[in-house]
Amino acid sequence: MPGGMLGVAIDHTDRLSGISATPFLAADIGGTHGRVALMRASHEGDRGVETLAYRVFPCAQFPALSDLLQAFVDDHVQTPVKRCVLACAGQIMGEEVVNDNLAWPIQLTQLRHALGLDEVAVLNDFEALAYALNGPLADGGRHLCGPDSGSAGPTLVIGPGTGLGAAVYVPAPAGGFVLPTEAGQMDFAPNSVREREILAHLAPNGGYVAFEHLVSGPGLLTIYAILCTLNEQTPKLATPEAVSAAAAAYSDVQAVEAVEIFCASLGSFTGNLAMAFMATGGVYLAGGFLSSLFEQLKHSAFEERFLHGRSARALLSQVPVWVTEHGHHGVQGAAQWYLRHGVPEARALRHAVAGGLSA
Repeated sequence: MPGGMLGVAIDHTDRLSGISATPFLAADIGGTHGRVALMRASHEGDRGVETLAYRVFPCAQFPALSDLLQAFVDDHVQTPVKRCVLACAGQIMGEEVVNDNLAWPIQLTQLRHALGLDEVAVLNDFEALAYALNGPLADGGRHLCGPDSGSAGPTLVIGPGTGLGAAVYVPAPAGGFVLPTEAGQMDFAPNSVREREILAHLAPNGGYVAFEHLVSGPGLLTIYAILCTLNEQTPKLATPEAVSAAAAAYSDVQAVEAVEIFCASLGSFTGNLAMAFMATGGVYLAGGFLSSLFEQLKHSAFEERFLHGRSARALLSQVPVWVTEHGHHGVQGAAQWYLRHGVPEARALRHAVAGGLSA
């Protein structure tokens, strides 16, 4: 979305108060879970959004997104809904949302027809989470490092899950706006000899290795498997959850080292983005996966790697970092974005105001 369009919408939020309170679907679709809610506009609650029903589904149990959403509609929707806002990882290519981490390709035309929808609006999943910083997402985090509170400036939301997502919230006098990113696709940069060994194993002939290949749930499992190979051990653990649990219990040497490398690499990645966006408002690390690793993160090299060195350290030492649950914040953020920028009434107002400005 062009920055000018966002600015117009934000500057005229008072004129959007008449938007219909007809319920609509809001869905936050990740590689593992699909979070779905029935929402409507409200003048109370979390920035004008009211949740009427909410449920979490395992994506792997459904042959397509339309089946997952239909299951929610069958159980929780009493009257027909005609609009849906969809927050998901990936890129929109025509009428398809494509991402290797999703359980299935998402065909927007098929989705509209299958559920009888008039409209499906789409935004990035971490863009939605960043919009949720206007609500309870910013209130429930556990402090990891840095000062207790941030100062004025951009705020980052970062989340290693099935993939590695990130977005930045930029404050503005009449409201803020969000910049989605594909930062998880940036080249991984090793910081230690051990990390160089892992990178050499992943790309023995050189070449591109994305950060999310290591800094994600599947990435933790990848690190563990490579460490087993390097130590001439047979891998005993088959899931990221098993690796993190074994590390917490100190029951598997490779698991302990894998979590240490994961946390340190996440620190480097987070510090890189905090420098790039001058994130003096702070950083939120989102997701249930990271919440389960909080104690390991707290005692890991995350902070040292986040701070980097020399001149960058002065800036980054003033940036607070919190760990927060993903929860239902994605659907709330998607609904807030939709009511401000996505619904037909909001789009019509944007076009009308833009026309007046250009006249």
